[in-house]
Amino acid sequence: MAIIQSLKDAVADNLNNGDVVAFEGFTHLIPHAAAHEAIRQGYRDLTLVRMTPDIVYDQMIGMGMAKKLIFSYAGNPGVGLLRRLRDAVENNWPNPVEIEEHSHAAMANAYEAGAAGLPCAVFRGYKGAGLKEVNSNIRSVVCPFTGEELAAVPSVRPDVTFIHAQKANRKGDVLIEGIVGIQKEAVLAAKKSVVTVEEIVDDFDDVHANACILPGWAVSAICEVPGGAHPSYAHGYYIRDNGAYLDWDKIATDREGFRNWMEQHVLNQTPEVFASRVSSLLEAGK
Repeated sequence: MAIIQSLKDAVADNLNNGDVVAFEGFTHLIPHAAAHEAIRQGYRDLTLVRMTPDIVYDQMIGMGMAKKLIFSYAGNPGVGLLRRLRDAVENNWPNPVEIEEHSHAAMANAYEAGAAGLPCAVFRGYKGAGLKEVNSNIRSVVCPFTGEELAAVPSVRPDVTFIHAQKANRKGDVLIEGIVGIQKEAVLAAKKSVVTVEEIVDDFDDVHANACILPGWAVSAICEVPGGAHPSYAHGYYIRDNGAYLDWDKIATDREGFRNWMEQHVLNQTPEVFASRVSSLLEAGK
């Protein structure tokens, strides 16, 4: 059953050096605040998993936290490449990073297989694709019933998954509204999970029971972190901060500039300061 605690305590209680960890979100509800707390606590040798790693994974890689990345697309959405990821892959700075690239379909199926407790995912895909030539974890199996050749990849079963959502109630149930990517499966596939939310409420008034995406028994910890998805958006709460994504391309270009920005905006900020800063930005943008 989920417990309600501070983000600092939830990260410390659930994440360990060397873990396989997913910070999942698709277009919106990306758990930036949770990732920033992990950065502040200085974890190392992580295998970072995500369908669409963007600037928050660029930050984690640039801070030397990652030893491997399992993903299906990596980029600064609408802008271009991830400069810290590229520097790590091409120049081993600040440390080498192994990459395991998949298609979106493969990652989604791998999470679903993990949630079902299966060792691998089997699906139609990768026919004619070059990825299997550079990724030894993309293999083929033959259906014992039809003889059809199918693709197979290992299931994804994180040690811990972090996601962001709009609401949780005091029983620990989580309500996600708007676009839902693979967050539900990523939580169900994980040994432990932490959910940051915009607010904790007594109950989900006027919401059908079937709209509760995650029951409390599937969640390890709930943390109330308003603005916890910024600069991505939270449907019904705030819009996407497009300027932050454009700015990141310049910030991440230079190693020293990157480190200075991280010192100012992540390492020296608490979740409370983060929420206050985001609130000010949102008020200024109205």
